[in-house]
Amino acid sequence: MRIEDFRNQTPRFAPEDYFSGQTRAWGLFLDRFGGLRRQFVVDIAGTWDAGSSRLTLDESFRYEDGSTETRTWTLRRHEGGRYEGWAGDVIGTARGRCLGNAFHWRYMLAVPMGGRTVRLAFDDWMFLQPGGVLLNRATVSKWGLDVGTVSIAYSKTAEADAEIAAATGVAATQAQGPVADTLRTRRSAAERNAAPARSPAASRRGRRRRPSDRRGR
Repeated sequence: MRIEDFRNQTPRFAPEDYFSGQTRAWGLFLDRFGGLRRQFVVDIAGTWDAGSSRLTLDESFRYEDGSTETRTWTLRRHEGGRYEGWAGDVIGTARGRCLGNAFHWRYMLAVPMGGRTVRLAFDDWMFLQPGGVLLNRATVSKWGLDVGTVSIAYSKTAEADAEIAAATGVAATQAQGPVADTLRTRRSAAERNAAPARSPAASRRGRRRRPSDRRGR
């Protein structure tokens, strides 16, 4: 699978667009035999600095056993949809590319395991779906051998979308990208639901002919 295979796929994905504001995701880790090893929920606060082309992601993980973990990513966007990324437990630099509705990047993560720290390589793919859902699947390997997969589903809420619009200072009708499209759709639905309904009596009165109409016939 190549990133070029997704060149014409929509909706278009840009990490700085999608992850600005608040995002929540649900994930699980399966070992190489398909056994469930861990489940988690992660809340992400994203901040985009257009001047430096940098996206900061503050991630807060909660695992099913009650343990917690945090990670802060810094991503820098380059020309051609290319990105570099850094985090405290990432060894070296993460590198990837975004094209169409997909984002593919690779990085090495230092993971505590059995009282020691091991280096795990992540081959990470993200795919934006209609409705603002982002699917993420990463193959995890050690010394070139696959040890498992991480699957994550990200979602934006109406409140998170509103925060993005407020933070960027861009009106919903002017904002671009999948997050803005979702916000506009929800606003239109809310306006339709808030429109006052006419009572049956009012509808009948509206259909009643005026005396001048009857005289004309």
